[in-house]
Amino acid sequence: MEIVGAVLERSGSPAPFAESRPFTVSRLELDDPGPGEVLVRIEAAGVCHSDLSVVDGNRVRPTPMLLGHEAAGIVTALGTGVTDLSRGDRVVLTFLPRCGDCAGCAADGRLPCVPGSAANAAGTLVGGGTRLHRDGAPVHHHLGVSGFASHAVVSRTSLVRVDPDVPPQVAALLGCAVLTGGGAVVNAGRPRPGEPVVVVGLGGVGMAALLVAVALGHDVTGVDTVPDKLATARDLGASVACTPAELVERGLRAPVVVEAAGSARALETAFAATAPGGTTVTVGLPSPAARASLSPLTLTAEARTVVGSYLGSAVPERDVPRYVDLWRSGRLPLERLVSSHIALDDLDSAMDRLAAGGELRQLLTFDEGTTP
Repeated sequence: MEIVGAVLERSGSPAPFAESRPFTVSRLELDDPGPGEVLVRIEAAGVCHSDLSVVDGNRVRPTPMLLGHEAAGIVTALGTGVTDLSRGDRVVLTFLPRCGDCAGCAADGRLPCVPGSAANAAGTLVGGGTRLHRDGAPVHHHLGVSGFASHAVVSRTSLVRVDPDVPPQVAALLGCAVLTGGGAVVNAGRPRPGEPVVVVGLGGVGMAALLVAVALGHDVTGVDTVPDKLATARDLGASVACTPAELVERGLRAPVVVEAAGSARALETAFAATAPGGTTVTVGLPSPAARASLSPLTLTAEARTVVGSYLGSAVPERDVPRYVDLWRSGRLPLERLVSSHIALDDLDSAMDRLAAGGELRQLLTFDEGTTP
């Protein structure tokens, strides 16, 4: 079938991207779903810092690539062997398929799926190859999703069904921001009931971590350098919202500290704010060349733990329903993470706004009648 999508033509274009214009909104050919695959009509897709990392070249991926890894949509066709979904189901698309058989999948979310990670790095689906083409040439998939398009073919293992009452703008955020940020708290940090939590970096993932921690009854401190984000954190339930310098001045430390900024300096800030016996969780994705300075003596003398958490150490089929229940109860207002709505042809400028630090989640939305 013919679809419309935003193709990243090259990585490493110079900023501002509104001038270098690395994206092209294109007509593409999308194959029918193969065995174990599903065709999804995309309803909403979020713009995440991991997308920006491919655009600016910090995350090396093959191009041309149809970007977008945080999305939700409606099932419109099923490949052979897919018997547990139906046409018309609303699904969350997640950016790490899980085969269910490898050593990574056996680690209860702590490790990524081995074949899923290999497919993501290659820009293919986990079943092998690509289903996207432009003028007869292949276009790579982004993390098994490619959500910046009207439709996507994805592996069944990249999908979690949700009930129809979950609106697409909420369902989309569950696929990355909430799984990653919330999981950093719940799965990796594991604070005891009532223990305080600090979140360093209040972008979409960090603010999702803050929302989940507040929903679970924790006293939360939000840390960022952007005043508007600190004001939003207070509005969303943080008891304290401050800059890194103010965090040091106040001497605030917590048993669980989540770093969600994706920078070495943020990790150092998070480590310094972790109490003796506590856990520093890092979910940010900095440049591969970034290096942080941490004290080995402090690790030993204060019995500290530093944990890396990819996709929030999540098992999506287990974790998405938990967050849906919190949202449905009114305790997890995920709609508040959406800072603006954009169109496909605004993605270049959207990356500039994301790089400037002023956005939480910019959301692409597609009408049912979206056509090339």
